[in-house]
Amino acid sequence: MPVNINMRGFMTFKKRPVFFLMLLLTGGISCAAQQVLSLPEAVAIGVKSYGAVRAKESYAKASREAVSLARTSYLPNFNIAAQQDYGTVNGQYGPLYGFNGLSAGSAGPALPSQRWTASFGSLYLANINWDFFAFGRSKEKIASAKAAALRDRNDWQQEIFQQKVRVAAAYLNLLAAQRLTESYRKNLIRADTFRHVVVTRALNGLIAGVDSSQANAEVSNARIALLKALDVEQEQRALLVQLMGTELRSFLLDTLFISHIPSIPGDTAQLQDHPLLRWYGSRIAASKVQSRYYKTLRYPVLSLVGVIQTRGSGFGEGYGQDLSDYTHHYWDAISPSRTNYLFGVGLTWNLTQPFRVSRQIRYQDFIGEGLQDEYEQARQELETRLRLADEKIRNAMDKYREVPVEVKAASDAFIQKSVLYKNGLTTLVDVTQALYVLTRAETDRDIAYSNVWQALLLKAAAMGDFNIFIQAL
Repeated sequence: MPVNINMRGFMTFKKRPVFFLMLLLTGGISCAAQQVLSLPEAVAIGVKSYGAVRAKESYAKASREAVSLARTSYLPNFNIAAQQDYGTVNGQYGPLYGFNGLSAGSAGPALPSQRWTASFGSLYLANINWDFFAFGRSKEKIASAKAAALRDRNDWQQEIFQQKVRVAAAYLNLLAAQRLTESYRKNLIRADTFRHVVVTRALNGLIAGVDSSQANAEVSNARIALLKALDVEQEQRALLVQLMGTELRSFLLDTLFISHIPSIPGDTAQLQDHPLLRWYGSRIAASKVQSRYYKTLRYPVLSLVGVIQTRGSGFGEGYGQDLSDYTHHYWDAISPSRTNYLFGVGLTWNLTQPFRVSRQIRYQDFIGEGLQDEYEQARQELETRLRLADEKIRNAMDKYREVPVEVKAASDAFIQKSVLYKNGLTTLVDVTQALYVLTRAETDRDIAYSNVWQALLLKAAAMGDFNIFIQAL
């Protein structure tokens, strides 16, 4: 019976052990040169560099400045002004209203005809206007600004918490992907080594040559599986880099998470202290304070006003009878000659304002109801996630306990099938099946540790306390 042997694969195989050895050594040197990136370091970098966190920090700072701005709104308006003018002073009897301050304020006698005599004039004044009582409007405005500042600060804090969870999850996912890649790399080495055995036996006429083709197919399948694992690892690395806000590069991760499992703490944190719920609660509080501020807009405003002004003019007091009683001397014209002052108390009340404000209050109340509904939904979701996290922890621990049994049984089965095949007592299909089982057991072992840590991270995220996860390191 003719023997079908892939001599090209056989010839090239002799170089592969050297190639794999060089690959492993090169990888070891590269890893040794890299600095280990611990999970706390990755989290710290992600919190410091991530754009969303930095943006919300800026928003929180802006809200704090808005509180200072609200406090200054209670201060009185104090204006000073000085002007020197040159123009005519023709007066005219008749009504006049200066819309938007666009008309001139010239004052003089009503003459029978237009005259173009002109001189200098001046005005100096100081004005103070203070809304000293508005039924708590300034107080509520300041309280509203403080509530908004607290809301934005809680938003910043919950973004920091979410970012910590995201970076930690990406870190664990990348570590699991790297371990899976390593498992598939070992699987490729085993498949290639076993192909060498098959080819050798085929050359010696001990087995059918078709087994070498099947062995080559298994090697190709193992190589494809390795490439897929590398794709997943690269995607997880890119995600971690994105969350850290750094340049794309390789990471040597901490093997702590694949060497032991964490101790699972009890439920110590209160769910209402969750950063997300604190943020929702501060949104509700800000809405209520804003509604109280709107209510103060319905009431009148009591104001104090004070004005002192002095004027100078180039026209004399007898200009109405003697039209030559004026001067072109600048300094004489702008020197103050008449002074007036005024003090007063005023009440301003827009009687139609309460009708508009009532709609604005209802608008804000409906927003508050919506925010309350969002708070309840978020609370229910966190309670569900907390129960789910507890279940995942139990399941992950059960898998962790079963993995050693699975790996040992799969390893013993592969060794047994390999020995039987070398002695002609079983088929290559049985060996291939045993290889599949061993690879699956090793991948289960690699992710068993990570699953426990992932479940603990899920619990920390649901409880709103990242220290639950960090303290288990």
